[in-house]
Amino acid sequence: MKKRMLLGVRRHTVGVPHFIWGRQVEGGARHNSERLAFMSPEHHAVRNFAVTELPRAGQPLPPEYIAQRLDLPLERVLFILADLEKHLTFLFRNEQGAVAWAYPVTAEPTPHRVTFSSGEKLYAA
Repeated sequence: MKKRMLLGVRRHTVGVPHFIWGRQVEGGARHNSERLAFMSPEHHAVRNFAVTELPRAGQPLPPEYIAQRLDLPLERVLFILADLEKHLTFLFRNEQGAVAWAYPVTAEPTPHRVTFSSGEKLYAA
């Protein structure tokens, strides 16, 4: 695979060599890796569950539901949800404490609607 990026400029596509953009991508990957280092496997499980389950449920996910489905103690799920929100990591809870938004999907109305190949419809964050 060629290490080349294509950049659209009006109606034209211009190839950008790897040496120009490669460091930026590598630096961004390192930054993201460091930024997400706080996440345990349980953090990832909760976040991934929210992303996959929000389209199926079509409504915010209560912490009790997440805890039951992932077989985790409710206190642990509450801690993880707060931790994910604190670190501004992909997740937002509504006033009732239910997960309403897990990037890239949300149960809250937005101008962006998505339809998954499985037929689920939801708003995009």
